[in-house]
Amino acid sequence: MTIAAEDSPRRRMLRGARFALHLITVVLVVVTTVRAGTEGPLLPVLLAAAVYLAWYGAGAGFAHRRAAGWWMLGLAAIWIGMLLLSPEFVWLAFPLLLLAGHVLRLPLSLLFVVMVLAASIAFPLLHPGGVPVGSSLAHVVGPLVGGGFAFAVSLGYDALLRDAAERERLIASMLRAQHEAERLHDELAASQREAGATRERTRLARDLHDTIAQELSTIVMLARAGDSAGRRGTVQIEELAQHSLTELRRIVAALAPADLDESALAGALARLLDALRDETGIGVELRVDPALPVLSTPVEVALLRVAQSALANVRQHAAASSVTAELDVRDGQVRLRICDDGVGFDPSARGSDASYGLAAMRSRMREGAGELEVRSAPGEGTRLTATLPLPTGARTEAS
Repeated sequence: MTIAAEDSPRRRMLRGARFALHLITVVLVVVTTVRAGTEGPLLPVLLAAAVYLAWYGAGAGFAHRRAAGWWMLGLAAIWIGMLLLSPEFVWLAFPLLLLAGHVLRLPLSLLFVVMVLAASIAFPLLHPGGVPVGSSLAHVVGPLVGGGFAFAVSLGYDALLRDAAERERLIASMLRAQHEAERLHDELAASQREAGATRERTRLARDLHDTIAQELSTIVMLARAGDSAGRRGTVQIEELAQHSLTELRRIVAALAPADLDESALAGALARLLDALRDETGIGVELRVDPALPVLSTPVEVALLRVAQSALANVRQHAAASSVTAELDVRDGQVRLRICDDGVGFDPSARGSDASYGLAAMRSRMREGAGELEVRSAPGEGTRLTATLPLPTGARTEAS
């Protein structure tokens, strides 16, 4: 993402400086023309001022850097002609010197400055009465000091503009690099997710092909043999079917959380609480409703993940001395409640990584048509309640 040129600070600074320079030039031309017209012939003075402003306006945009030198020489030639008409026009040397450092490159700008200062000192001497008696030294020192100052200002300003342009270039380059890095990171993450999904699909397909599919094919062949296989064929079909069922359960179990292997949700919660107690010394208690029916795997997985995240928050943030987990059934819903007596927090102002865990838990509950409720306050502990609807069959058994 590049910075728009028309909105850049450098362009705004440049436009402001040019406007100030144009304003100074026009004001000086008007003032010196009025003063010169009161002391000499008016018509030549007006014509000279008009030609100067016309030439100045023709190249004031400085759009063509190659023609800038010729434009400056033309402007200086017109100014020298104006000096021949009146010494009052010596004041126009100031904008010329400001232009020199900005438009011309070294050493051409130095030559131009020397020429302008020499003309500023010499030409007023050609006019009778142009320089008062006794002020010759001031007439020489004044243009040198003022002209040198104007030229130094123009050089300094041009250096500032170059520095601003370099900063803009570096900022634009950094922004482009940042966006490119973000794009590559997103592409890499997507590739890794796709690669992981592909590996998992390949593994499942291989497992299913090498076990279930092969044994089902054998069962089909034995079934087609019919009575010719007799009792032996029936036994083989039963053994193959049992083995296929075992393999299928193994594959499905590989997709479920490891904590749920060979146990129900209550057992998995007990192990999580025991691990928390052993690692931190926090007192733990688990209360399970005796009427809790057999839960489906998606419900058990969702509640287990919520419990893992909640207990991780207790371990990292709560500074609690005791934790209680409750698992029960109410109004056709299974409810998991985890309470601690820790430091608590303001749920609306939580700024730590716990907020991300809460967002993930809420998302998981919404996916299962459930909800997550968090009640906490500073110094009053935390109570987290996750509820999910029971399947119809399990709901009937529980009631």
